[in-house]
Amino acid sequence: MGSYYCLVAGLSDVTFDGAKVGYTVEKFREELYPQLTDEDKKIIDLFFYIRDNENILSLLRYGNDVDFLSIGCYTKSALQEIIEAASNGDNRSSDVPAYIYDFLEYYFQNSERTDVVWEDVLSGYYYSYAIGCRNKFVSDWFTFNMNVNNILVALLARKYKLSISDCVLGDNEVAEALRTSATRDFGLVGVVDYFETVLRISENDKLQERERQLDEMRWAWLDDNSVFKYFTIERLFVFLQKLDMVERWAKLDVEKGMQRYNEIIEELKDGKIAVENV
Repeated sequence: MGSYYCLVAGLSDVTFDGAKVGYTVEKFREELYPQLTDEDKKIIDLFFYIRDNENILSLLRYGNDVDFLSIGCYTKSALQEIIEAASNGDNRSSDVPAYIYDFLEYYFQNSERTDVVWEDVLSGYYYSYAIGCRNKFVSDWFTFNMNVNNILVALLARKYKLSISDCVLGDNEVAEALRTSATRDFGLVGVVDYFETVLRISENDKLQERERQLDEMRWAWLDDNSVFKYFTIERLFVFLQKLDMVERWAKLDVEKGMQRYNEIIEELKDGKIAVENV
């Protein structure tokens, strides 16, 4: 792995409060990514594969006429070729992560099923692949995220009396406990130090507040676990994850503002509010 003194020193400060950052995920992809070693690019690719996952599902569902996310590792034509190769049973390309082929093969063998949530299937393959990363920090990050998501899903499934086993991903200690334990805390209090935090967040009925609290928890994890990683690929990985969160919330705030603006316009048209109150 490389040392990135100049790159890290030049990074913008990123705060969770939504303060404007003079950088974007797209700029990272264009400007910083090419300067990484080949080994470190594979680590950063794990972040961008999430976009590829969304694109794969869109292409499978809607064909070529889809809104394609450009910030991924693969172009639209490249993914189309991968999907076609998998559907024909062609040999795998060593340049494509194995989890993509694993998912596509499973998909084409079971595409007629109506009881499968394909997002969950792809996420399961993806998490297994990402957790297998030889970089411990990155592997731990994906394990943490899978555990948090599994706990949330298990709590929701229990609330609505659904099958927890069908919803939980992976096969680690946390996943096994969620599938098999009948206790209120799934036997995870004292085993998973963030279980009670996730439990408290899950009880918030306001979806946007709950998502924000989850991102705050993820942000804290990144800070707590990267304290002594200064000019490393881990620091760049942390920056990218934080940047993504800030961009996502900035977009949500804009959408919320536009929604309120449209509501005001409608209220004005209906004569429900006075112009001076706008």
